[in-house]
Amino acid sequence: MTVAADHVLADPWTCPFCLLLCDGATVRADAATGALSVEGACDCARRALAAFRATPSAATPEVDGRPATLDEAVAAAATLLRASRQPLFGGLGTDVAGARALYRLASATGAICDPAGGEALGQSLRTLQDRGQFTTTLAEVRTRADLIVCLPGLPLAQAPDLFERAGLGDTTQPLAPQRHLVMLGGDADEQAALAALGRRPGVTVEALPLGDPFETVALLSALVAGRGVDAPEALKALAQRLRAAGYAVIVGEPARLGPQGALLIEGVNRIVGELNRSTRAAALWLGGGNGAGTVNQVFTWLSGLPLRSRAGPLGLEHEPLCHGAARLLADRAVDSLLWVSCFTPASVPPQTDLPLIVLGHPDLPARGRVFIPVSTPGIGSRGHLFRADGVVLLPLFPIYADTLPTLAEVLGRIGKALQS
Repeated sequence: MTVAADHVLADPWTCPFCLLLCDGATVRADAATGALSVEGACDCARRALAAFRATPSAATPEVDGRPATLDEAVAAAATLLRASRQPLFGGLGTDVAGARALYRLASATGAICDPAGGEALGQSLRTLQDRGQFTTTLAEVRTRADLIVCLPGLPLAQAPDLFERAGLGDTTQPLAPQRHLVMLGGDADEQAALAALGRRPGVTVEALPLGDPFETVALLSALVAGRGVDAPEALKALAQRLRAAGYAVIVGEPARLGPQGALLIEGVNRIVGELNRSTRAAALWLGGGNGAGTVNQVFTWLSGLPLRSRAGPLGLEHEPLCHGAARLLADRAVDSLLWVSCFTPASVPPQTDLPLIVLGHPDLPARGRVFIPVSTPGIGSRGHLFRADGVVLLPLFPIYADTLPTLAEVLGRIGKALQS
């Protein structure tokens, strides 16, 4: 395929590479190099597109490090799974169709499924299961939120354009033209970004030290509930602001909350619940990137259970702690690993001497016993992903016709090979 200089490949294009799924970008190709460029998208999209070119990859499957046909690689993968008494499916970087196919194969093999970043996703899921929560959508933040509190710091890595999507500085918003943004914690880059946000029309900003996050959240919860506690004046003022807000939103990233982050999530949810007694408030938890949130949605609607579940001898089993991938690998509780990463070559499987099947981006460096390159939804094939708020399913459209198979196709072929 030959492309003209600065040839437009997709306009508009939905970017699959961050939680926000921004859908107004334009992708262009350079005729000389085949390099892709994008307008109307964030740095996350630019970095991700650097791993692709304007034409499909010529990568081929491998078995034990040697080139193989797709049929040979599928047969080898089926042989490994057939011999496995307890497979683990990890990474899980795919879209809705890939997730459906993963669920079918996991049910057929009794595999445990845990995504990359599963610990953070599991913390927010356990808190939801234990206590429930009030959450919001990007549209509600844009049209209603007059107070936004972020902790820890600003979500610059996972959702770089969050505040554009939230309408900060957009004075045409009729319901919430004035915004106050509070950042708890944050590094120097986040401090600079906060200052820049404060220069937008109708936006005021404030930075507060987070200190010990557990103590800070506990104190803020007590203050919002009206209990008399000894707390810094800045925290007292924030509690008063939260109670006076028309619609307060607390934005958090579970992946940055540490190994006991579920306690912080529960504390934030307690603050939100208390506020909803007299005003409107919600949380917005930013996680489940690289398809993990989408796969969790699909598994939940197909089985009634989220990830870290399996179809075993006792039926469906959900073990949010015991079925963590790192724990299973460390305890040698599984005997094979199937790793999926369709969107990025940076999501590599953990070091293991177990039989390893890798399905994903053609540039994945860790290729295991079997490697099958597959198409990336939104680049070489169609697809669907759930946005960060979990309520909007967006279609993905390719920028070229791929020669690589989709993950759903490969998994379907492995499933059929297992039955033969």
